[in-house]
Amino acid sequence: MNTLSNKIVFITGASAGIGKACAEAFAKEGANLILTARRVSILKKLSQSFTKKYKIKVFTAKLDVRDKEEVKIIISSLPKEWKKIDILINNAGLARGFNNIDEGSTEDWDEMIDTNVKGLLYISREILPLMVKRKRGHIINIGSIAGHAVYPKGNVYNASKFAVNALTKAMRLDLYEKDIRISTVDPGMVETEFSLVRFRGNKERAKKVYEGLKPLTPEDIADAVLYCATRPRHVNIDEIIIMPSIQASPMHIKRKPE
Repeated sequence: MNTLSNKIVFITGASAGIGKACAEAFAKEGANLILTARRVSILKKLSQSFTKKYKIKVFTAKLDVRDKEEVKIIISSLPKEWKKIDILINNAGLARGFNNIDEGSTEDWDEMIDTNVKGLLYISREILPLMVKRKRGHIINIGSIAGHAVYPKGNVYNASKFAVNALTKAMRLDLYEKDIRISTVDPGMVETEFSLVRFRGNKERAKKVYEGLKPLTPEDIADAVLYCATRPRHVNIDEIIIMPSIQASPMHIKRKPE
């Protein structure tokens, strides 16, 4: 195994769900963390908890990955010792709305593309030169089964995750000769704030997504991300597709009868 002790791990969308679970999983392994998200108050609480519990260093920053200039400022202004980023976990992402494409909201489309695609690109573009300069680094993108198979009313969210899948493959081709490892972890149904965000806070509608089944947990995904990160340097995990046992595709889900 590749030890993570004292490595620097940069995580986007670290305030909840998969990002938060990844932060804790890597903290347990002794990694120092750069945690970014829009909800900085949560990040500060996580920082206090992790530094006390795991005796690691944590740097937090309020960051909206959609804001190209903010991304540039945050990364360029990192203290010198924090710029030696070993692992980037591109986790920030969301779904908005669930409509047929002829009825979709263009505002929702912009938010998904700006976050899931352009945000990933903005972050990667600023951090990759730091990795290339050091001739080492690992980017782990959080994709989705939605980037492998479309489903009704998924349209633009599907498109954004297909783009993440394509970008992961492109990164692999562009960067393997520069000793940068590239991985993607692509989950099926995971019980997080995902559906609550998609349905704009409608708790009842979000709850129904997970009724009658046992979905994945954020910790399941963090475990897969950790597996990618801890392989020996000569090993690159290109892709992990991880699904709950009751889900065979976005459309094939076994639910308990009501």
